[in-house]
Amino acid sequence: MNRYPLWKYITVLVALIIGILYTAPNFFGETPAVQVSSAKVTQKVTPETMGQVEDILRQNNIAFSGTYFQQNGPAGTVRVRLANTDTQLKARDVLDTALNPVADDPSYTVALNLLSGSPDWMTAIGANPMYLGLDLRGGVHFLLQVDMQGALTARYESLTTDIRSILRDARVAVESVNNADRRITATFTSEQDRDRAQEVLRTRTNELNFTPSQSGGKFLLNGSILAAEIARVQDTALKQNILTLHNRINELGVAEPIIQQQGLDRIVVQLPGIQDVAKAKEILGRTATLQLRMVDDSPSAQNAMASGTVPFGLESFKDTDGQTVLVRRQVLLTGENLENAQSGRNQQNQQPTVNLTLDDKGARIFRDTTRDNIGKRLAIILFENGKGQVVTAPVIRSEIPNGQVEISGSMDATQAADTALLLRAGSLAAPMSIIEERTIGPSLGADNIRMGFDSTLYGFLMIAVFMIIYYHVFGVFSTLGLAFNVLLLLAVLSLLQATLTLPGIAAIALTLGMAIDSNVLINERVREELRNGASPQQAINTGFSKAWATILDSNLTTLIVGLALLAFGSGPVRGFAVVHCIGIMTSMFSSVVGVRAIVNLWYGRRKKLKTVSIGTVWRPDTDNKKSIAKD
Repeated sequence: MNRYPLWKYITVLVALIIGILYTAPNFFGETPAVQVSSAKVTQKVTPETMGQVEDILRQNNIAFSGTYFQQNGPAGTVRVRLANTDTQLKARDVLDTALNPVADDPSYTVALNLLSGSPDWMTAIGANPMYLGLDLRGGVHFLLQVDMQGALTARYESLTTDIRSILRDARVAVESVNNADRRITATFTSEQDRDRAQEVLRTRTNELNFTPSQSGGKFLLNGSILAAEIARVQDTALKQNILTLHNRINELGVAEPIIQQQGLDRIVVQLPGIQDVAKAKEILGRTATLQLRMVDDSPSAQNAMASGTVPFGLESFKDTDGQTVLVRRQVLLTGENLENAQSGRNQQNQQPTVNLTLDDKGARIFRDTTRDNIGKRLAIILFENGKGQVVTAPVIRSEIPNGQVEISGSMDATQAADTALLLRAGSLAAPMSIIEERTIGPSLGADNIRMGFDSTLYGFLMIAVFMIIYYHVFGVFSTLGLAFNVLLLLAVLSLLQATLTLPGIAAIALTLGMAIDSNVLINERVREELRNGASPQQAINTGFSKAWATILDSNLTTLIVGLALLAFGSGPVRGFAVVHCIGIMTSMFSSVVGVRAIVNLWYGRRKKLKTVSIGTVWRPDTDNKKSIAKD
């Protein structure tokens, strides 16, 4: 009656082992480390770089306990685990000097970091500690203000250029097209030209509202961006800046950074565990621009380059392979003309490609450029902090009239995806400034962890004491089930690599109270069956089976609220909801399956069981109204 089949015991045992294995890394703490990542979007960190880092440290007699390579998007990172902070600082200085011989043009970012202190064999099986939020680990909080007026100014300048091109293509005589005070003004010598221009622009541009006017004998056409277009420009600028920040922060190796929109023009950036605040500010404020220029492969230019001189009107840049490329100074297109970049495959030969989408202005310029330069190379150059590097320089095969550019050549699918990412998110859409900076020290984070741990521990102990006193042996079973629940909850959070914050610790403490409620329902149901005269074995079986429906209903209603918090909440509320929902699921498993397994092991094999230790069972005697204690 109260015996589990073998597979159920094995299931509980496997869950216990998994819980121990994946919870354990959270108790090893963190050790100082140095991280090496790319300082340029075109510079890659590879496993060979890890070997180079190891050689540098050995040559300088710096002891390290492990090196690790991790692939993050197009570029990887190398992390070196060190013994203490003094060695960490020394290693950072040595690596920075060796890897970046030119201080003004660094190729690598060498930053201070922290690594989990858990053994390597745990890391090999995916047993990693939970990420800790800013309030527990310490770190830095930035509030960035996006210059929306700068984004609108750039959009006005782009539209001004577009209007000039549209009127020129339509052969409309225009005296001038200027942009000032958030308004584009086109000046005409006759009313007929102005009216014709207004008709052409209304069909070719849907972002502007045009109003005619007259001043000083001149006929004017004033254009202002529509409110819907202003909202779109601002939203696009904000989203592109967030995407670019995500890509840049990967260089710092921050575990679970928080980058989210706040209001209409602000971005919150939280970097838990960051030690090098100056390096973080440098990376966040980095500027990058994209340019398209023609390559000069003429014999005279190549001969001049071979002799060490750059001909007049040309500039030299390095490509990703370190080769020198001569390009013309004339900038054909910039990153503002690039609407999207995605990797794909050619439909005919299935070779990997990079597919670019240009705006109207870019499409027109690119059409003319490709028509006049078939067989020549076009360089795509990425500038960071005033330093340019050629991302790719494909050969123009034919005229491209529609702004849909396909770049193909000797590259694999990974290189195509990397190039698309560089082109798509290499620069900020609008300038940003840091208006708030708040640093939380690691000591404060450690205090928060200690207080959160103590509150949860003391809550657990008080519940355990109450349950043991009130339910005796069944109280011990309930306490073991509660410990099993906490173990499973921490293991699941570690497996999911969730970020634990102070609200998450509060959710764990709340889970303890909710989880023990299921055991109280079971124990009281067993008592009720004993009061009604059932045998101990029958009371145990009926108590667990009939309490299940009530446990399911109560936890299901609570889970609905948790899912609502998860769906509609954000920030700390969402973190609380994640732990809360997972805790509900683990509590049902531990109280119904785990505790039942322990009870079955203890009592299930006793054929002539006469009493169970579940505290005092009060049963009224029908003759003399006495109460019988059954323990």
